[in-house]
Amino acid sequence: VQLQASGGGLVQAGGSLRLSCAASGRTFSTYAMGWFRQAPGKEREWVAAINWSGGATYYADSVKGRFTISRDNAKNTVYLQMNSLKPEDTAVYFCAADPKGWGSNWSGSYDYWGQGTQVTVSS
Repeated sequence: VQLQASGGGLVQAGGSLRLSCAASGRTFSTYAMGWFRQAPGKEREWVAAINWSGGATYYADSVKGRFTISRDNAKNTVYLQMNSLKPEDTAVYFCAADPKGWGSNWSGSYDYWGQGTQVTVSS
């Protein structure tokens, strides 16, 4: 599985961005998908996850109520809608695929990673 993340950019605090992650391969619909982020000088942290069907979603407390993860299995794409952005959301955002299918907040569950897309939120 190859993953290509896009949609990052520069936005003012309070603004919105929508990240996309396009996947290759026929097995996308069986994989759970996750979004992680890494800010300069910090470790990679989990942001959100969605199970194989889209029927279950999970969020880090820091983004709950502001971010929404979704997927379109017909398009082999997962999305991260980010609203009410804050300067502390500034990071490189990565999408990842977990073949186990149910979704996890543990990076070790994910076998495939995209290249990352930069999100910068100005104050």
